[in-house]
Parts: sequence; structure tokens; C-alpha cells
Amino acid sequence: MVEILNTSEAVPGENERFEELGRGCYAYSADGCSNTGVIVGERGILIVDGQATPSHADKVLKKIRDITDKPVKQVVLTHFHAENTLGSWTFEPGEVISSDLTRRMIETRGIEDIHVSRERFRTLFADLSAIPAVCAPTMTIASSMTIDLGGREVRLMHLGRGHTMGDLVVWVPDSSVIFAGDLVQSTTAPYCGDAHLADWPRALDRISAFRPNALMPGKGQSVVGIPAVTTAIEMTRDFVTTLRDAAAACVEQSLGLKDTFNAVGDALAPQFRSKVDFEFHLPFNVARAYDEALGLDQPQVWTRERCADLLDALAGIVAASAPLEEVSNQGDEEPQASEEMPQDDAELEVAEAEDEDQEISNEISDLVSDSDFAASLGMPIDGDAEEEDEDEALDLSADDIVENDDDEPEEASSEEGDDTQADDEKVLEEVR
Repeated sequence: MVEILNTSEAVPGENERFEELGRGCYAYSADGCSNTGVIVGERGILIVDGQATPSHADKVLKKIRDITDKPVKQVVLTHFHAENTLGSWTFEPGEVISSDLTRRMIETRGIEDIHVSRERFRTLFADLSAIPAVCAPTMTIASSMTIDLGGREVRLMHLGRGHTMGDLVVWVPDSSVIFAGDLVQSTTAPYCGDAHLADWPRALDRISAFRPNALMPGKGQSVVGIPAVTTAIEMTRDFVTTLRDAAAACVEQSLGLKDTFNAVGDALAPQFRSKVDFEFHLPFNVARAYDEALGLDQPQVWTRERCADLLDALAGIVAASAPLEEVSNQGDEEPQASEEMPQDDAELEVAEAEDEDQEISNEISDLVSDSDFAASLGMPIDGDAEEEDEDEALDLSADDIVENDDDEPEEASSEEGDDTQADDEKVLEEVR
């Protein structure tokens, strides 16, 4: 039996940890909360992810004021989920920055995500008396940009689709620290309900290429030291690929969602059952993996109605502490209308989702694609993948991932001939 609602005994916000990962780079974490990164420069502070509510963000701000009174210049949103974003304005930043794709997801999915998050994480969002406005970014980027905090350079990069379509990572070269958002986990099971499972491992490859000495994951404990960082990245990769491959095998056998849930849970449990929120995330993880195996490239929007459908589809397997119902707080906004998808008819579900997939694809056609981004880094696109050794180090350089002064990313030039391992290591060392 698993839980579709978070009934963990952990009290959100308890057991706060504020640890220095590298010079001037800090990670705030607490039970039941998303992590927040803090990067301190001579002129100000950059925040990575703004917590779920203003009260939780205020706890982070108090920790920051214990070490510096410098102003918060930017809050960077690694992705669109409510538990990472709704507290952002508490920091009174000069800018709130996201990727272009995250902005689109906030615009099209943000209100629904707030509704569902408040229902699933009731204790975490308990102090919100009404549905707040979405946290809309004031600045967006397509692929990468560099921020000068005064005496230190911070790089924001979209490394491809993974946990969501628009994930950003934040890299601090002078401290060799990376803030990976929910693209990487260490002690917590990854959440894949809005994921692109086929693409996620490539994003992990690109994170590994920087060889960070410390990494802040989206939730749970941060990791320090190259071996620990490697372990966290590989754990995440193993989880994602096991989930993806097990679901694909079930679809190939024409199994329904309930049987797929059982089979995928059995495949994941031996290695990952001990991870925090493993059972809590499992229904949503399996539902997305099942959809992707059926050919749905764009994740369906999670609405309260769809969550209830999922609960019905897994009746007798999934336990709920309370029904998924509307939150009755006064002042709640009505969710955007959404078409209910039948869960027991896979072919009809795919057909009904095709129009939505095409609409979203049209909306993002003017933004950076995974292939476009790979090309900008001198990486092989899908058609060239067979020609590259998967174990070969990625050919990254500082110019490849940093925007020029005019904010336009510079394309990497192609190198002739085969790169030796020594050359690859030299290039990556220059990035670091």
C-alpha cells in the first residue's frame, strides 16, 4: 500500500540546516520543504528557489541575515512547481529569473499546480489562507546567461528537459558548486510527474561534465565531495531509467495502469524504497512513465480531477488518508477547466491528448529545443548519437555556456578530428 497524500510524520520546516557548500555558497534545507540555495557576492545575493510560502521563505531570510546584510539581487526559479516558487517575493529581489519554458509552464499550469500542491502537501501550505497568485518571473532566458554578483560569476543554464521541460541549474565556477534543483536528488526519491524521462539522463550527463565538488539537490541533504556528487547523480539516473524502462516493458505487454503500477513498484523497490517520499511519489511517477511509454511527449496537466482519476484507477492499491477534494478555504480561485481523461482506455487517452501536445509544441516552437541546445554546446543531436561514445567526456568550454555581453548565447565552433581524453579534461578544467 502506498500513499497518494503526504502523511509523513515530518513537520515541514523542522530540523533546519544551513550549510556552506563552498566559499560563499550555502544550502538551506528542512524537513518536508524544498531546498533553497544562497550565493553571496560582493554586491549582493542570488537565491536559488524561493520556498513554498512566505513564512518558509522568511526562515531562510533569517538564516541569511545571520551571515550578511547584503541585498537579494535575484531569485532564480529552477522550475515551475509551487513548493519551489510561491515564497520568492519574500526576499524582495530585484529580479525573479526563470527559463522561457518555465515561464510558459507557470502561465499554462501554474494555478492548477498550486491547487494540487495545496491538496497533496496540506501541512506545508497550511498557512496560505487563499490561493495566491502564481510567481511570475520578471526575466527569462532561453539557454544560458552569466550574472556578476561582484567578485564572482554565476552561470544559469538550461541543460535540457528532465524533471520538467524548463529546468535551470546554477553553477558557481570559483567554488565548484552546482545547484541542480529537482534534476538531482540524494536522499529523496525523484518526482517524475511532469518529467521527460527519455531526456533526463542527458541533462545528468551535462551536470556531471562540470565535475562539481558540491551539489544542492531539490530536496533533502546536499552532497559535498566529487564521489558523493557522483553517487547522487547516478542514483537519480538509475531511478529515472528503471522507472522508464519498466513502464515501457509493461506497455509493450499491453498491461493496464494498475498492473503497470505493481510491476514498476516491484522494479524500483529493492534499490529505492528507503528514499524519502518513495511511495508518496510512486503513483504520479508511474502515471507519467506510462503516458510517455504510450507516446505522450508532453506531460498531462495535473488537476485535482486527474488526481482523483488516478486514485480511482489504482483503487485497492493506493491508500489515501483523505479523499482528494477541493480545499474549502475562503477566497480560493476556481481551477481552470480541464478535460477529464479516461484512465482505463489507453488508446482513447492518447488520441485525446494529441491536440494538447500539438498546442504546447506550437507554443514553444520559438524557444530553445533540446537539439538546439545540444548543437549550441557542440553536442551530438539524436541523429548523431550513435557516432559518439557515451562514455566520452562532453566537449564544453566557457564560451559555450556563457552568454555574451549582449545577452545572446554564442554558438560553439566545431573542432576537426578526434579529441583525446587529455584534451577533453583540459576543456572541462577551463569550464571549472
